[in-house]
Amino acid sequence: MSGADAGPARFGSSRVIVFGYHDIGVACLQELLDRGANVVAVVTHRDDPGEAIWFGSVAELAAARGIPVHTPDDPNTPSFVEKVRGLRPDLVFSFYYRRLFCPALLAIPSLAAMNLHGSLLPKYRGRAPLNWVLVNGESVTGVTLHHMDARADHGDIIAQRAVPIAVEDTALTVSRKLTTAARTLLAETYPLIVTGRAPRIPQDHAAATKFGRRTPADGLIDWSRSAWETFNLIRAVTRPFPGAFTVWAGRKLFLWSARPPRGRSSQAPPGTVLGAGEDGTLRVATGEGVLEVLRVQAEDGAETDGATFFATVLQGATTRFSSPASPGATNEGGHQ
Repeated sequence: MSGADAGPARFGSSRVIVFGYHDIGVACLQELLDRGANVVAVVTHRDDPGEAIWFGSVAELAAARGIPVHTPDDPNTPSFVEKVRGLRPDLVFSFYYRRLFCPALLAIPSLAAMNLHGSLLPKYRGRAPLNWVLVNGESVTGVTLHHMDARADHGDIIAQRAVPIAVEDTALTVSRKLTTAARTLLAETYPLIVTGRAPRIPQDHAAATKFGRRTPADGLIDWSRSAWETFNLIRAVTRPFPGAFTVWAGRKLFLWSARPPRGRSSQAPPGTVLGAGEDGTLRVATGEGVLEVLRVQAEDGAETDGATFFATVLQGATTRFSSPASPGATNEGGHQ
């Protein structure tokens, strides 16, 4: 629906509280402000000094627009719940806010409490869906706006928007696609929400999949897996994420990018370095197929292309990378 259909004067009366973080939080808050939404408060997280902050700041956008900003460690404390109640919101939105809401908080808005999740629910409930869809080699993902209830990513769906995943995509490029899709989805649905015309579609809970949070340790490569699985892990956690890595000479070796597998095969044990390609790659045997690595970096060295690493660091010697099987995660996480 265009701005001409839903101008600021028409939708500025509903009182809105935005719980938000990350680029999607920024994009969705900006969309609400552009539509004249009466955002009475923004709740966000204080940046973690141990986390690489490569995304936009919801707090800075809100402050620039004169909107009160709150950063509680826990939004579910009785005192903060009372603060929210005192703001008399009609609508509560959660845009990549990282905490679940208690029933008392969910019951406050007079119209709805909604979450924007970065997958096509009911698939990929929980944490880090952006990374998990790439790890699992999906060809499509998307965003879902849904009503919140006491369980993570469980409530009725308002609307969804699909996003294709190309083989050359990484977590960063998919993140940018999701951010654009989230803002478009909100632009389409906000006029319906404030006028009580938004659909409410129950999720098929039997079809749900759930994934837990990821940590830097989950980037450890298991060379017994296929070249495609290893390629997908690399693009799922490459920069700005901590990276996929193997172990060589007792230290971490990060593989920042690789070429999509091209059907090469090898009888060498998984993890064996087979040599360099004329195209600048480092070729490594996997449990099924050969992985062609484009960019490599030892944890205490400079990043280089695969062929240069083979010639200058490995000095053309045969070697084998090692790594135990990396852990998986399937427990249910919070809203994201």
